[in-house]
Amino acid sequence: MSKQQFSFGDKSYQAMLFDMDGTLIDNMMIHHEAWRVALAEHGIHMTLDQVKAEIHGVNHEILGRLFGEQFSTEQAEKFAYDKESAYRRIYANEIVLIDGVQNFLDSAKELGVPMAMATAAPVENVDFVFDKLPIAGYFSAVKHAGDVSRGKPDPQVFELAAEAIGVDVKECLIFEDSVTGALAAENAGADAVIITTTHNEDEFAAVGGIVKFAAHYLQLKIAAG
Repeated sequence: MSKQQFSFGDKSYQAMLFDMDGTLIDNMMIHHEAWRVALAEHGIHMTLDQVKAEIHGVNHEILGRLFGEQFSTEQAEKFAYDKESAYRRIYANEIVLIDGVQNFLDSAKELGVPMAMATAAPVENVDFVFDKLPIAGYFSAVKHAGDVSRGKPDPQVFELAAEAIGVDVKECLIFEDSVTGALAAENAGADAVIITTTHNEDEFAAVGGIVKFAAHYLQLKIAAG
């Protein structure tokens, strides 16, 4: 595909890739609290600010950094499963899209923009979101934690998502909320839009390729060409 599909600001792109947590739904503080409680039960006491700074990537990488070889594979999988189950229970009655998401996705669909989701979340959490919110139909491909061997800031999940929709990842505009996600976009050679649900703008000072910061999607517009 060589034809540019849409413009954002003064640049043109062929496709959009979306992170999920903190980017389409404002849920990261719930994740952080679930992690804080789960870790405390295993003797690791962290503040919410510490969790926010240090808990990133796919679950097996997080547990490896924190516990090393302390857990067997089965124990680590159970820990992660229990934490994610708790998150879904807590959030089930609160989950909503970030303001403007639906209209923004509609605009992209009307322009024929290829879209994919690329998240570090496990497939159960993706299914949870798709069951609760009417957005699955916008994405031609979904890549999640079960599809990758390396979590963000490695660009693997974005590369796989772009490949799945037949677009060079460097021609994609990536939507993210986290510093590690923004770094993954930079490492992929792609531009990024940052939704500031989780981090302040100044936390991204060392990250390149960011073309816009926005509190929500009502502040974002795309056009043909």
